[in-house]
Amino acid sequence: PLDHVAVDVYHDKMHVEAVNGTERRDVFKRNVHLVGDLSADQRADLLRVANKCPVHKTLHSEAIVETRLVE
Repeated sequence: PLDHVAVDVYHDKMHVEAVNGTERRDVFKRNVHLVGDLSADQRADLLRVANKCPVHKTLHSEAIVETRLVE
């Protein structure tokens, strides 16, 4: 009975205490809107699926970015 899904994502920087002082970390806030005649269990299941998406997993882990200049 899911009629529509919309997701709003917000990005900000937050100061957090680190080993060597304070550092700025990326913070992503996600609001998931589920429209339809869904039970609480169905809503929870859909949120569990959303948290398994590859983009969510990548953003939730520490990423390594390798950059090289090529000619």
